[in-house]
Amino acid sequence: MSSYSRDDFAGEHDVTPEVLADFEAWHQLLLKWNKAVNLVSPSALGEFWRRHALDSWQVAAHLPRGDINIIDLGSGAGFPGIAVAIELKRRGQGRATLVESAGKKANFLKRVARDLNLPVAVTTERAEALPAQIHDVVSARAFAPLPRLLAYAEPFWGPRTRGLFLKGAGVEAEIEDARADWDFSTENYASRSDESGKLLAITGLTRHKRGVE
Repeated sequence: MSSYSRDDFAGEHDVTPEVLADFEAWHQLLLKWNKAVNLVSPSALGEFWRRHALDSWQVAAHLPRGDINIIDLGSGAGFPGIAVAIELKRRGQGRATLVESAGKKANFLKRVARDLNLPVAVTTERAEALPAQIHDVVSARAFAPLPRLLAYAEPFWGPRTRGLFLKGAGVEAEIEDARADWDFSTENYASRSDESGKLLAITGLTRHKRGVE
């Protein structure tokens, strides 16, 4: 997997020259900032094009059409939130809110959004402290196990909201655990970047009603 390169990413059928240029600029900023701010581990940074670029970019294909609003929980160094915003920029419509409580990481996200001219707002509020507001898409990667992730996502969820969550090998157990408290429909897509991973597309989220004892 580590042999996957920039040229491999450029060869993906849905990567335009403009998208590639934005990913390259993001990568260069990440290399520069990571020397002073611990954004990602050195080993993971060395696998940027598969582990971060391709992994995050696969979310773009599952975004609804139109002028959508997206909230990305626990954005970190922008995976997948910055990639999603690059897709919105390519479309020329839509806006993303990136939620990152760590100030240094949030500053990095703001710098990337500014330099790449992305339709992005960055907040350092914790997800649970944000006011409830319905979004078209809630996205996340490595933010929390699915039962807790759905609880974080609930204030932003409406009848037409879609959750797009990048998950690893334990995804089936997470789904089973989540169904103890939640009803939802899910389509599980094989990850393009990790043969053991999945992209979950979740709709119809409702919390189980508990009877009064």
